[in-house]
Amino acid sequence: MTELKAKLMALGLSEEMTEQAIATVAEFVKSKVPESYHGMLDDVLAGNTPDLGGILGNLGGLSGLGGLFGKK
Repeated sequence: MTELKAKLMALGLSEEMTEQAIATVAEFVKSKVPESYHGMLDDVLAGNTPDLGGILGNLGGLSGLGGLFGKK
């Protein structure tokens, strides 16, 4: 998350605003993806590379993502 914070702060956001923005986006994305992906999202935001080994088998659970990008 350090890299993301640095990029947002380079846009002129304060550290507090940056942390609020990241938390808001994380909450929004978590509300749109299956709960089984929340840990993976937390890993990415923490700056870790999540294990994507089993993701192909879980793609069926992503059918609701169309609404995330404005499609219905």
